Parts: sequence; C-alpha cells; structure tokens
Amino acid sequence: MISEPEPGDRQRIAFGLEYDGSRFRGFQRQRQRPTVQEVLEDALSIVADETVTVHCAGRTDTGVHAACQVIHIETSARRSERAWVLGVNSNLPGAVAVRWARFVDERFHARFSARGRYYRYRILNRWIRPGLEAGRVAWERRPLDAERMHEAAQRLVGEHDFSSFRALGCQARHARRHLHSIEVRRHGDEVVLDVAANAFLYHMVRNIAGTLIAVGCGEREPAWVGDVLAARDRTRAGVTAPPEGLCFMGVDYPEHPELPSRSADLAAFPRGRDLS
Repeated sequence: MISEPEPGDRQRIAFGLEYDGSRFRGFQRQRQRPTVQEVLEDALSIVADETVTVHCAGRTDTGVHAACQVIHIETSARRSERAWVLGVNSNLPGAVAVRWARFVDERFHARFSARGRYYRYRILNRWIRPGLEAGRVAWERRPLDAERMHEAAQRLVGEHDFSSFRALGCQARHARRHLHSIEVRRHGDEVVLDVAANAFLYHMVRNIAGTLIAVGCGEREPAWVGDVLAARDRTRAGVTAPPEGLCFMGVDYPEHPELPSRSADLAAFPRGRDLS
C-alpha cells in the first residue's frame, strides 16, 4: 500500500467512480457541457485547493454510463483516502459518485496501465417501451434470438482489425484490438451483451451491438458477422446502437492488484485467456 505523501511532495491518486451518462455530454471536457471530466476536475480542485487534471481509463460518449470508471490525478494536497472520497462527493452533482480513492506510485496511469476493459450493453426486448429503466437500457421491440446473437458474436473473439466496427470520428492510430470474450444472454425481457477487450475503438461496442441485433431479429445469418469483420468496411456492418444501453463496467490492472477497479458485476463476465 502506498502511504500518504510528505508535505510538499506531489502524489498520484487513483479514483474509481460511477455515473449516469444520460446527464452528460460524454466524459471528455469539451465545448458542449456538462461533461464528466469537467465536474470531476471542478470537485477535485476544490478539495485539493489547486487546479488538477483528470486522466481516465476510457472516455465514454454522450449517454454512456459507468459502473467503475478509473481516473488518476497528481496533486500536492495532503488528504486521507477517505477524505478524498467524502470531499469530492460533496462537491459532485448527484449523477456522479466517487466509490474509492487509492494512493498509487508514479508507474500507474489510468489509461496506459490498463490491460483489459469491460463493457455491458443492455437491450430491453419487448413491445412496450421502457419506463422505469428509460435512459438506462436500449429498446428493441422486435423479438431477438439471444442464442443466434451469441453464436454470431464468437466470430469476433481474438485479435482482429475492427475497422468495420470503427466510427468515422475515431482517432485511434490503428484498428487492431484483441477482443478477449463476448457473451450474449437473455434474462427475461432483457438481452445482455458482455464484452471484454484490451481496448476499444470509438463506437465499437455500439456498432457490434447494432450488428448483432440484425442477426437476433432474423435480418441476417450468424455467419454474416464474420464477413463484416473481414471486410474492414464500416458500411458493411449494422447501425450504431443507441448509447443508453451501454455501461463501462471496469478495468484490469494486473500490475496494480491493490486497486478495486472492477465492478462486482464483472464476476458474470467470461474471462479471456490472456489479458495482456
């Protein structure tokens, strides 16, 4: 465990947080407001009594939620881990909450130390639109065959060029990603996609979800997903599924096992054989 900093020393601190993405214009600070980064930096700066910059494990889009996003900051402020959590939460809007804080060494970086990231996509599959879960699930009125969707999804497992599932505005240097596992299952009226990869492209999970929905409702055969992947052409895939069904579930930091960086719900995720 990393101890509290000495007076005058700058200390790196990691935080885990959850947020309702329907209240924000995405994670990253930008001209359109509010963003998660904006409200976090404002709250953290108040507690630190100095300006701080937030670095995150994975930027989420407008409307996308997080169960355990991970960030880090550097500061010379001296506070206990508990004081950081209580102080920051008292200055955050209700749609964001810090779950934990940990002192980490300078080797840790919320983005570059991550070796695995997890997303969940929830689809309410009934003919009546959502009420209680509005803004938290996607809605598909056509009946979906989750088993067909799962079969189709297995064609995406492994290291591939995911250009067919990459949005036009993606700024990643290349489209190769290692998708460790993907599982599609039904729970009553919900169809749930759990996806684990070393990293994701812009809109990658939502484009995969839209493609699998086309299979699930019978528009396409499962083998089509493999053809889409091989084409490396975004126009060959399905539509981009809406953001409200997507939630960033957590991160793997093998070199920092002291971090509680994974949502408890991740126990349900199938694990890939290699998280490097």
